[in-house]
Amino acid sequence: MAQPRKKGMISHGVASTNRRARFDYKIGETVEAGMVLVGPEVKSLRSGRATLSEAWAGERDGELWLFNCTIPEWQAGSKVAQFEPRRPRKLLLHRKQVKELIGSITREGATLVPMQIHFNERGMAKVLLGLAEGKKKHDKRAAIAARDWQRDKARLLRNRG
Repeated sequence: MAQPRKKGMISHGVASTNRRARFDYKIGETVEAGMVLVGPEVKSLRSGRATLSEAWAGERDGELWLFNCTIPEWQAGSKVAQFEPRRPRKLLLHRKQVKELIGSITREGATLVPMQIHFNERGMAKVLLGLAEGKKKHDKRAAIAARDWQRDKARLLRNRG
């Protein structure tokens, strides 16, 4: 028998997004990775309180890790099960994928940017990583100008018709 869902908890779907990722970087290929989490971290993620704005993924000892991702402490938990909110979290990928990503980071100078944390249909926490190249300042200005033009064009068409 299925347990009733708690109010405000995410069973599947997006838990957190990095809204600046596509603005600051040109995203190439994306890959979905699992994360090693402890119990209270999962509960905190399900409440949608994670922050990816300053997070990045990198290599340590031949493995990929998620650094600087903030998952706040679960307030309802006991003091025994508390955790460090910004601790590095190990990413789970196939060995071949890890070697390819590490190779592209070192060889091409690309960056692994976490774009979103979500729960799949099985309820497992996953992080979507994008292999990214940094944008220059003039590229960002062009993106802002294009977005403003699209907004103005939509407003003109809406008022005209």
